[in-house]
Amino acid sequence: ALKQSGQLSKAMLDRPNGNGTHEKAPASAQPRHRSSVLNFTAPAIKQQGTPTVVVIGGGFAGLHCCRLLRNKFKVTLVDAKEYFEYTPGVLRAYVKPKHLDALTFTLSPVIEERMGCKFIWGEVKELNGEEKTATVKPMFQAEKEVIDFDYCIIAAGCNFGPFHKWGESLWFPTIHEDARPEGSWPHLDERFLEGRRRHILEEYGAIKALEDKQSSILVVGAGFIGVEWATELQHFFPKLKLTIIDFLPQPLGPLPANAAKYCEQYMAKVGIKQFYSTKYDAKSPEFWKRIELPNGPDKEYVCIGVKASNYFMPKDTLSEKGPGGGGWILMNMNLGVKTREGKAWGTDEKGYP
Repeated sequence: ALKQSGQLSKAMLDRPNGNGTHEKAPASAQPRHRSSVLNFTAPAIKQQGTPTVVVIGGGFAGLHCCRLLRNKFKVTLVDAKEYFEYTPGVLRAYVKPKHLDALTFTLSPVIEERMGCKFIWGEVKELNGEEKTATVKPMFQAEKEVIDFDYCIIAAGCNFGPFHKWGESLWFPTIHEDARPEGSWPHLDERFLEGRRRHILEEYGAIKALEDKQSSILVVGAGFIGVEWATELQHFFPKLKLTIIDFLPQPLGPLPANAAKYCEQYMAKVGIKQFYSTKYDAKSPEFWKRIELPNGPDKEYVCIGVKASNYFMPKDTLSEKGPGGGGWILMNMNLGVKTREGKAWGTDEKGYP
């Protein structure tokens, strides 16, 4: 938007002042950064000796870090899948598959063309804090590569299946190379956007078949995900017989009592059976009688808990306990990684992370 003389173009210099007329902007005015992930001004030209940053994970945090750091660092983002997915909206995609298009975009054009950073489609297999290197398995290469960095940001997120070895769930794609053969849909490669789409279409077809039989469905967990999933199923597949349970005395635990009351009333109105202060125990006949499913449901959806997925980190930097069996990155008050002994991990010569 700049002319060769350095002046802003006339279109940028003329701006509305709110009363129907236009006023001249000062010649020193600069175009502002847009807030959308998809709209970026051109990155600054980096000089030799610019420090390097490796960002692991292309979700909300990873992309935001790229955007903030790209003008002062050489930034490389590594993600095991080729696309960004808006996780909070993915439940709607399973009951309305075309909605997936509104939730996803491919990462490479945004990161490399819009941001001016580097994108590696691959899985980080090992992170070495002492040597400041990351071992990466690129998507289309049999051999692993080692890349070095001055700084590393871990924004790899977590998984949502606490009872599965790899944390498998519908709510996040299975993207780890070692997890795919041990998953419930190994025939689909969700590292590709088309693989994710095929999985959603398969699940949609399975739900439709359950509705045709007027099947019974149990949703375990009445938190944000459980309540949304139960109500989405009821709205799009009204012939399903839905039941939702939770260990707490009301749904939507963290929210105010009025929100929980509204939620309870809505689900009762649309015919969703609710059982609270009830612990999930699939091996107990008494549990099934209590929730009025003596023979069990035709399908269960577990919507509780999270599980760590930091498989590339050394074990002495991961917790031994915690949600989903532990494995969460230990960190200090500066968000720097530390060991189980409390020592800073991956520091520079001055002791800074």
